[in-house]
Amino acid sequence: MPADDEETPKQRLARNVGELMSELRVAQAGVQILFGFLLAVVFTAQFRQASGFEKALHLTAVLLTVAATALLMSPAVWHRILFRTGSRWKIVDTGNRAALAGVVCLAAAVTVTVTLIAKVVYGGVAMAVVGGLTGLLFVVMWFVVPRVLTHRK
Repeated sequence: MPADDEETPKQRLARNVGELMSELRVAQAGVQILFGFLLAVVFTAQFRQASGFEKALHLTAVLLTVAATALLMSPAVWHRILFRTGSRWKIVDTGNRAALAGVVCLAAAVTVTVTLIAKVVYGGVAMAVVGGLTGLLFVVMWFVVPRVLTHRK
């Protein structure tokens, strides 16, 4: 019997699946809110008057949100379909990749959405500055900081 602070491989795998599903719930909430906002925008009078570029930015944000939704929900669907097949390791391994791809799509969708808002409200210069800073914030907080933390002792 393992000590209290040790896990068996089966226990670790079950914990990893649970942690993955919990983490995905957090990201999915953000995707759902963004998707709802993007869908509502299309039905406004202002959207009908938007330029082709602004409509292209909007569609890009919608498509990135769709991709984030599919990627972030996939591990839960796989788990539901495969839970009795002994495929937990594959679900965790592939689900981790899908989750990372999903958060990249989510970050890109949020960045494009904020870029669109800055363009409509303030113009092209603000669009470039706000879009660049938003993208940089996601890269630093989601990808650079974890690398820095793993190298600190």
